[in-house]
Amino acid sequence: MAELYLIRHGQASYGAANYDKLSELGHQQARWLGEYYQRQGIEFGHVVTGDMVRQRETATGICEGLGVPSNNFDTHLGLNEFDFNAISDAYLNLYPEQRPADDAHRNQFYQLLKKAMLCWSLDELPGELPESWAQFQGRVQDALTHIQNLSDKKRILVVSSGGAMAMAMSIVLQTPPAAVIELNLQTRNTGVSHYFFNRDTIRLSGFNNTPHLDDPEFHHAVTFS
Repeated sequence: MAELYLIRHGQASYGAANYDKLSELGHQQARWLGEYYQRQGIEFGHVVTGDMVRQRETATGICEGLGVPSNNFDTHLGLNEFDFNAISDAYLNLYPEQRPADDAHRNQFYQLLKKAMLCWSLDELPGELPESWAQFQGRVQDALTHIQNLSDKKRILVVSSGGAMAMAMSIVLQTPPAAVIELNLQTRNTGVSHYFFNRDTIRLSGFNNTPHLDDPEFHHAVTFS
């Protein structure tokens, strides 16, 4: 069977005017992962990303660490993150009293997102959203099908985002929406989920591992945003 290395993007620019780009640490996380693969002798026959800047920058950094060209990525929009700002805003239109203060701890925003995602999965959010939960699930399924059709490449590197990766695992393991919501907030930056696959099936082998950050000197670089 072929192997899929499904990787979350490096640390993005949380709190900046433009979240969709890597922080300095995010670029470094990606290069460290590529260097780890280079030391392990792991080579990839194909690279797939969404079209978000932070995803493509992560793939570029991994390729730099590997010492291979980074100008020939396959793009699939099904790997893009869902619009968490739109989902959260729609939830707050229902429950304005739950809006965190501007200076609230990040955990309060994470708890808000969990509640908003649950309502989204139950089709309980008002207004016009960029996509429904079913549409989100469908496009991630389309991305998995696209990847399965690349099984002749033997080993595939795919860079995505936490929500899409959680949905992909949910599809593979046939879990309920609650599992997507929980997994979404657990994924580490440049965390690796490993699968074996062919055109007919995908099997999970490992979830959310960061082997390039396992040494104590890199523990400060484990992030979740």
